[in-house]
Amino acid sequence: MSTPIIVMGVSGCGKSSLGRLLAARLGGAFIEGDDYHPPQNVAKMSAGLPLEDDDRWSWLDSVADAIQSRREHGGVVAACSALKRSYRDRLRLRGSMWFVCLNPQRSVLERRLRQRSGHYMPPSLLDSQLRTLELPQADEGALVLTVDAAPEVLAAAVLEKLGSADARR
Repeated sequence: MSTPIIVMGVSGCGKSSLGRLLAARLGGAFIEGDDYHPPQNVAKMSAGLPLEDDDRWSWLDSVADAIQSRREHGGVVAACSALKRSYRDRLRLRGSMWFVCLNPQRSVLERRLRQRSGHYMPPSLLDSQLRTLELPQADEGALVLTVDAAPEVLAAAVLEKLGSADARR
């Protein structure tokens, strides 16, 4: 696995669960993008305020740096919202990346966010994230999964698609 995989989507879509599982199955490192938010971003989200583009640039650069440093030592899978194409393009400035977008139904997201504890992202920011989300377009070569399935089922779909993509190279 030479090309890093970024599992993306809004809060509560399952990025971290799928990312950890993929990293384990591929024998790569896992990067939790949320760990790279600067304190001011965490404070803003904790207060129920949505992030703006200017809040995200340094965070995206930090995630990209972490991916690059781990990429040198083997495969890497990261969980990062990467909601807009411009954010994905910013990550791609450091090298090629393959995006997997998780896009379950709103009701699934709401349920997951209500059940989650100990995270700074409150359910009240879901609408803001959904407004910001730009699903990857065909020319981005991303895999978009709209189903609500167990992480193991999603991982199998990703690995099958990844195998097909590698076979075409």
